[in-house]
Amino acid sequence: MTLRSREAALISALVAVGVVTRIGLGRLALGLPTPLYGVLVKVGLTETLAFVSGFVFGPAMGFLSGAMIIGISDLFMMPGPWTPFIAAIIGIFGLGGSAVRRLRGEPSALTLGAFAVLFTLLSELLQNAWFAWFFNMPIVITLAMGVPSIAAALVNNTFLITTLGVKVIRLIRNTMPKWPGGANAREAEGPESTQRVS
Repeated sequence: MTLRSREAALISALVAVGVVTRIGLGRLALGLPTPLYGVLVKVGLTETLAFVSGFVFGPAMGFLSGAMIIGISDLFMMPGPWTPFIAAIIGIFGLGGSAVRRLRGEPSALTLGAFAVLFTLLSELLQNAWFAWFFNMPIVITLAMGVPSIAAALVNNTFLITTLGVKVIRLIRNTMPKWPGGANAREAEGPESTQRVS
């Protein structure tokens, strides 16, 4: 698999925006009382950008984008033994974005919302399971303690994937020469192409 320079630049931009946003919101959250910290750290673009990357560039790049956002931003925040696990869990959103595109092609906002809820619940369950294992606590307790942050993650991810995520996918589509319907699709297909591009 080779990445062309335009694809590499777009993936890098998605990761950079995710890292900067996560660091900024993380630093803001550190100044808040503990209950609010758990909610604010769930607000951001990390999952949305991983999902978009997977939807546009496929499962490997989607997973890598989500994992890199967590890994790089944690270097500037609070790296710890959780970093690789949380990075891998957030990478699931990238895998999910690719799966949605393969299963649904051009999904509606309702379909995207349903998948956002599904992937968020899976992500939060895995994060709480890791927390329970690491701190030797019953998972029921970690889930109960995490209800406010789980609710924040559900609202954040569902809203952003169905609004901003759709717009970013369209924007990337219009810059990619071989994306069906992209601005340069006919040039990329060549003059003998008879496929209709809308």
